[in-house]
Amino acid sequence: MLIKTILGIESSCDDTAAALVRSDGSVLASIVMGQSALHEGFGGVVPEIAARAHAERLDIATQAALDEAGIVLGDVDALAVTAGPGLIGGVLSGVMFAKGLAAATGKPLIAVNHLAGHALTPRLTHRLAYPYLMLLVSGGHCQFIAVSSAESFHRLGGTIDDAPGEAFDKVARLLGLGYPGGPLVEAAAKTGDATRFKLPRPLADRAGCDMSFSGLKTAVRRLREKLEADQGGLYPQDIADICAGFQAAVAESLAAKTRAALQEFEHRFGSAARLAVAGGVAANETIRAAIGAVAAEAGAGLVLPPLPLCTDNAAMIAWAGHEQLARRGPDGLAFSARPRWPLDAIAAPMLGYGKKGPKA
Repeated sequence: MLIKTILGIESSCDDTAAALVRSDGSVLASIVMGQSALHEGFGGVVPEIAARAHAERLDIATQAALDEAGIVLGDVDALAVTAGPGLIGGVLSGVMFAKGLAAATGKPLIAVNHLAGHALTPRLTHRLAYPYLMLLVSGGHCQFIAVSSAESFHRLGGTIDDAPGEAFDKVARLLGLGYPGGPLVEAAAKTGDATRFKLPRPLADRAGCDMSFSGLKTAVRRLREKLEADQGGLYPQDIADICAGFQAAVAESLAAKTRAALQEFEHRFGSAARLAVAGGVAANETIRAAIGAVAAEAGAGLVLPPLPLCTDNAAMIAWAGHEQLARRGPDGLAFSARPRWPLDAIAAPMLGYGKKGPKA
């Protein structure tokens, strides 16, 4: 199917996004409307508030993308929308909006896995050839994925509990820093001593590529409680030192497991990996430096997409839709929004099963 311009729609969490991407990889427009101000007082994303905001903003974001690109909806050749995984209210808002556009215009529509959007971003930004190793590290996900094609993904490892971004948010909440936690913890860590407090490196003694961050977050909570009991509260330097120690622990854990994932990739594919990193946590300078050092040590090429394309955006959804449309054609209007949708459908779920199926 010859597709030239794709409209992407993304609404899986707390960013309402629309983008227009050409099949040659040029991004004509990328609009991301954040919701941090709506959720700040709650210390995290409130699904009902996020879903309502998506419903109110999807048409606005789409029109803004069309205006920025200087085209009209009739110039679009196909539509791509995040159909999961994510907060079901937000995913459903985007899916129904995209289905309405497809029904009204007759444009082909494809349902995209949000994680596939991240995993294929290096194809959009760097034309990275298959196969390659992707570390997806964000607020809701943390996985090492061997990417063999636009629809072939093999999970080498992942977090067995909290994702790093989730841990950053929880630590920020424990320390009274606010939301979103990632940038606030990183800023506080700049004046901190990462060696003052001894924090664990979970699963450091376990072979393989699986990770854990829940215990690290619990260690921070216990440290805070001990300091409060011993000295009657936390001083600014205490907070900075805790943040620095926590950030160093996350960076070292990710670096160690990246080393293991590179070795596993080479064992499976018989060649050194090209490593790509995406997700909001990839914006953290300490983490980027730690992973970069491991890649250099292993002789692996490292691809870091531009930060606006590392975090949630619709350009990655449009590009994934383009690649998948070329392989299998459109989905029609019968697909459903999915709160859970593992990229690797064969691998055993890491977080167990719920009523909606495997969580990851």
